[in-house]
Amino acid sequence: MSVSKMVTVLFLGLFFVQCGMNKSAQKSNTFSTVEKYHAPDHFAGMFAAAEMKYAFSGTSQSDFEKWQKAFRPELKKLLGLDMLEVQLASYHPKTELKSTEDIGYAIRERWLIWTEPDVPLPFILLRPKNAVELRGLVIAPHGHSKNTELYAGIYNDEKERESGESGERNVAIQAVKEGYFAIAPTTRGFGDTRTPEDLKSDATSSCRTLLMHDILVGRTPIGDRVWDVSKLIDWALKNLPVDPAKIVVTGNSGGGTVTLFAAACDTRISVAVPSSYFCTFVGSIGSVHHCDCNYVPGIMQLGEMADVAGLIAPRPFCAVQGIKDNIFPIAESRKAFAHLKQIYAAAGVPENCELYEGQEGHRYYKAGVWPFVGKHFNSK
Repeated sequence: MSVSKMVTVLFLGLFFVQCGMNKSAQKSNTFSTVEKYHAPDHFAGMFAAAEMKYAFSGTSQSDFEKWQKAFRPELKKLLGLDMLEVQLASYHPKTELKSTEDIGYAIRERWLIWTEPDVPLPFILLRPKNAVELRGLVIAPHGHSKNTELYAGIYNDEKERESGESGERNVAIQAVKEGYFAIAPTTRGFGDTRTPEDLKSDATSSCRTLLMHDILVGRTPIGDRVWDVSKLIDWALKNLPVDPAKIVVTGNSGGGTVTLFAAACDTRISVAVPSSYFCTFVGSIGSVHHCDCNYVPGIMQLGEMADVAGLIAPRPFCAVQGIKDNIFPIAESRKAFAHLKQIYAAAGVPENCELYEGQEGHRYYKAGVWPFVGKHFNSK
């Protein structure tokens, strides 16, 4: 055989070997590439690859108890609550009564509570008149609004009154008329807890600044707000004739966010009713524009929103959602609720978990709240 023929044979042999290797590599390689970057597809892939370490998959009460025992400390750590508990272990919040007035159906008091040494948090307390016997407490954190007193029925003008009452956002007023003590706190990052720059420009909130500074030290706005709710519960149990078995948290939108996470972390909360929030992370804050304060770095490595809500079980939970809510789509809320029902079933109390669907959009629906609360309180 001539040298040229030998070279040709060797070349062809190497070519077919390489082809075989490429085919073998193609069979073992499950990744594919795209011609053009498309952000939604990339994000969907990120979500699909998230670990979801505590996504509930059990069926028994034993499965549920082991899962919850492992999950709650990890959630509190991610929110920054474990750090706050250590740093403020010896701190006892002080309070100051600023004013009091009789508003006919209740006594309205304005207070400050220092939830941290340098965080004086305003709140309004509505006392039922002649309240001396033990009764329930409702804490109603508000959502994104310049008016931090909206839930206490205090409005800046007639237009705001019409909007607030048509959307049934006077939550603390509703609560006190139901016979409960009601606390309407300023949500951290709003009102007097905005930055000097945002106060000067009259920005709605300082949520982004709060988030950016919090994550530098391993904290989150949601964790800060949960901490504030817990300090309010501490104060109320010490200073008011509150039945410790009848503590409710309920709020709309951003207030629904605080409601869900507070009840997941603080087991003293008896009933949780978030409005216009319960959904999937993927189908809401993962795909629709939302305020920065909604984001907890790494939350989907732990689980979905329904898993977080599952930490509330076996305590009663009702998600109140509008079927026309464009930022927390009802289809995703129904999907999340189906998973949450599995958790409550494993906990042995499927009847303690409800989804109330209002016929409008992103607003509060009192018809889904107070009958649910009353049913569970009256059963005690």
